Amino acid sequence: VGGLAIKPPVVILVEPQLGENIGMVARAMGNFGWHCLRLVRPRDGWPNAKAGAAASGAGAIIEEAELFETVEGALADLSLAYATSARAHDLAKPVIGPQAAARSSCALAVETGKSSVGYVFGREASGLTNGEVALCDAILTLPVDPKQASLNLAQAVLICAYEWRGHAQGMAGLEEEAARLPIAASQRSTPATKEELQGMYDHLEGLLSQSGFFHPQEKREGMVNNLRSIFARAGLNAQELRTLRGVFSSLDRVHELVREKRDRQADVLPGDKSV
Repeated sequence: VGGLAIKPPVVILVEPQLGENIGMVARAMGNFGWHCLRLVRPRDGWPNAKAGAAASGAGAIIEEAELFETVEGALADLSLAYATSARAHDLAKPVIGPQAAARSSCALAVETGKSSVGYVFGREASGLTNGEVALCDAILTLPVDPKQASLNLAQAVLICAYEWRGHAQGMAGLEEEAARLPIAASQRSTPATKEELQGMYDHLEGLLSQSGFFHPQEKREGMVNNLRSIFARAGLNAQELRTLRGVFSSLDRVHELVREKRDRQADVLPGDKSV
């Protein structure tokens, strides 16, 4: 991309309202070598002629934009996601700026050799919900004046892409230097994708539902979001995730044996010596 070997992040727009905004986002992406755009339920449908007209030279990004029904689907193949927001959220999430996001994004792209990072942008009027933020690993906010914190979509994307490209250009020299070193970092398992993490969350939440953990039910959503935030901070790789799921399955088998033993005992009549 523009002479850089580092794969750029994916931009995810959640329920964008105006085609013009989508087009201007594509133009901002193109300025800094970003090319993968994903749209979650755009309000005015897709394709959108106004988006193409506003893209101004970034028509290919608009034409190749991918459409998704859910945020989970748009994140499924990624390993790291930033929820961009200027509002406080009641979640235990790291809050970082665009430079820190650029460093982590570039490092992971070098490690995986692919576009593994998503920058998630919310609705023009209301931003992202707590549930959508919970799906991400960190909250990305920009160092704006709190009195005028709101940016339009294209402005926010432009700043993030600018910081990423500056860091990526610096890393290109570091990659050349690393190739000349006598030893290299040991290989580790690839980072878990959001789809793999979602499978683990579903597994764990199913077990906790069976055990009655989510009580009272009206607090379930907040409890689920907190659990997801805990695991998101861990930065699990694929091998670690498989180990955790093995642990969950093992504990479930133990509980199943206990339940079966209790059921057998309940079936035995008083005085029955056959068991």
